[in-house]
Amino acid sequence: MKLGDTSRAQPVTGVETLRWRDDALEMIDQRVLPMKTAFLRYDSAEGVADAIRSMVVRGAPAIGCAAAYGIALAALALSRQPRGAFLEGLEAAFRILAASRPTAVNLSWALDRQRRVLDSLGAAAAPAALTRALLTEAHVILAEDIEANRAMGGYGAALVPDQARILTHCNAGALATAGHGTALGVIRSAIEAGRRVTVFADETRPFLQGARLTAWELMQDGIPVTLIADSAAGLLLSRGEIDLIIVGADRVAANGDVANKIGTYPLAVMAQRHGIPFYVACPLSTIDLTLRHGGLIPIEERGPDEVTGFGGQRWAPQGVAVCNPAFDVTPAGLISALITERGVVPRPDRQKLRAIAG
Repeated sequence: MKLGDTSRAQPVTGVETLRWRDDALEMIDQRVLPMKTAFLRYDSAEGVADAIRSMVVRGAPAIGCAAAYGIALAALALSRQPRGAFLEGLEAAFRILAASRPTAVNLSWALDRQRRVLDSLGAAAAPAALTRALLTEAHVILAEDIEANRAMGGYGAALVPDQARILTHCNAGALATAGHGTALGVIRSAIEAGRRVTVFADETRPFLQGARLTAWELMQDGIPVTLIADSAAGLLLSRGEIDLIIVGADRVAANGDVANKIGTYPLAVMAQRHGIPFYVACPLSTIDLTLRHGGLIPIEERGPDEVTGFGGQRWAPQGVAVCNPAFDVTPAGLISALITERGVVPRPDRQKLRAIAG
């Protein structure tokens, strides 16, 4: 059963994070970048969930897109089953994907979109029709993400002065989305608008998304980038060598608190100390109005191996205790503005977020 035309949902940069090919989802393996560029192929919800857990795909918007396709893959595999077995199998797929990573709200947002597709077609719809609708919705989610990134890039570009020196953390580019990127999308759009910028990417320990992914992605586009150790950011800020910081987000609480990759919070504190803007770029799907404040955002704790070594090399003593939270929460009071596809929200708070995301 061959389904789907993704011609309207192609990435707008040379970096392709995920793609639908011959009834399967292909995703670039971000664990082996930049040493190797390889796509892995998935034909089941279980496989997609494992890819999300193991960081083959990462970044809140990209995780949401992958989860939507995971449901479509489950439907495709079950499409010849009786309706009862079809729906039972889909429920299992929803559970497996929902449990894959806890912090990025785009995952549950995308799964909710797919549930609404099922509800809208009603009890009488045949499995084949439901399968087509779920795949179409996954394509729509991917295309909307690219459009949202382009829109927020346009709004955010207005905040970037010519010759700006920009510090970014983790990877919030095309690799973290369906294309263009959130934080890096703002940088790309600023360059398209004629601004000359220089980017400083910190390593982003322990998984090195800045060193491995952001630096590689910017170099692919010919954007000037300088890699720094995480601990060097304070020195550069104190010397006046950074003009603004821009990051992405994995979840934004109703009051404007932001969960992002571990190490974001201290950058926001230093930005306030040195009087430079601290911007967060994220689609509206990342805003979670059900959580009153950032203290309620679940923080994923990942395995010790990410801290004790990397790439098969170990540098910590055997048996040492490890604490490895993958995210931290930046209070809304430290955020100069939230950049979304509907506009810029200066000093985000509960009332402003309800107005723009409600």
